[in-house]
Amino acid sequence: MKAYVFPGQGAQFVGMGKDLYDNNAQAREMFEKANEVLGFRITDLMFAGTEDDLKQTKVTQPAIFLHSVILAASLGDEFRPDMVAGHSLGEFSALVAAGALSFEDGLRLVAKRAMAMQKACDLRPSTMAAVLALPDEKVEELCAEVDDVVAPANYNCPGQVVISGTVEGIDAACEKMLAAGAKRALKLKVGGAFHSPLMAPAQEELAEAIEAAPFHKPIAPVYQNVDGKPHTDPAEIKANLIKQLTAPVRWTQDVEAMVADGADEFIELGPGNVLQGLVKKIARGVTTSGMQ
Repeated sequence: MKAYVFPGQGAQFVGMGKDLYDNNAQAREMFEKANEVLGFRITDLMFAGTEDDLKQTKVTQPAIFLHSVILAASLGDEFRPDMVAGHSLGEFSALVAAGALSFEDGLRLVAKRAMAMQKACDLRPSTMAAVLALPDEKVEELCAEVDDVVAPANYNCPGQVVISGTVEGIDAACEKMLAAGAKRALKLKVGGAFHSPLMAPAQEELAEAIEAAPFHKPIAPVYQNVDGKPHTDPAEIKANLIKQLTAPVRWTQDVEAMVADGADEFIELGPGNVLQGLVKKIARGVTTSGMQ
């Protein structure tokens, strides 16, 4: 069975999507529609901007979303998923690709999410760190011991958990992780504590927009980050999408559940190949490939 997966923030690169724009009329039309919806030519920044241009939150999230969703659309009838999932931002790409949300509505929500997250980041200095080679339970236990806001944010694969919190909280947690035997506790170059309680202001802002957007039953189950379970009910999908901003991304559980439900082929649509690598570490017997 085929599982299509969609990457999150960090996978962007200069030139992303240009081949699609140049060689596919439908893709070109969708990119131009996106320029119109966003009110600026994001295509100029994606195709010929600088890395710094692409790192702007208002650009990064819509750019990755567009690349992924337009790739899925370019497959036409070949896009026949048995199940879909996306990592963090990628969940929006998965929902649009699977027909739960229109292209325009998905893009508007992603743009709103990006700006709301940026505002939340500006309220309090915060960051994230990758912890390698500690069991998930140990990471959770050590985060709970810190007297500041710090929590697991991404369960990426066994032995790789990203934590999120205040700058002081992350510094204290990293010391504890290394003392407990972590191979590395490495601060990431991000501007905020994504998927942590510090994103609550962004969650409030986004909740209203998600509630107002029309969602439909997807063509295949969407395995959502919040609980690692398949969902097809629009009301459940909305509720989980709202929770996603302050809850951890349970990617390990997503992949394990998809494999348990019969997935043996994982196809990554979008920039980079990070998810293919994570899938291989979670489920060794499956095949992986990607399009970008």
